[in-house]
Amino acid sequence: MVRLTLDKLLDSKDITRYELAKRTGIRFHIIDNYYKNKVVRYDSDVLNKICDALECDIADLIIYEK
Repeated sequence: MVRLTLDKLLDSKDITRYELAKRTGIRFHIIDNYYKNKVVRYDSDVLNKICDALECDIADLIIYEK
């Protein structure tokens, strides 16, 4: 199972979902879905903007659990 860790990443960097939405230009609702791990199909553009805004690698954002 692929799982997003955006919630933990934002907590560790002390950034809110609203702040991330402002930094990326992505609507809050979309950020909220990624935060709550409700996304079924991951948008590479969204992931790229999140990684750029948080200065992280994709591996910091997505994990694979068996």
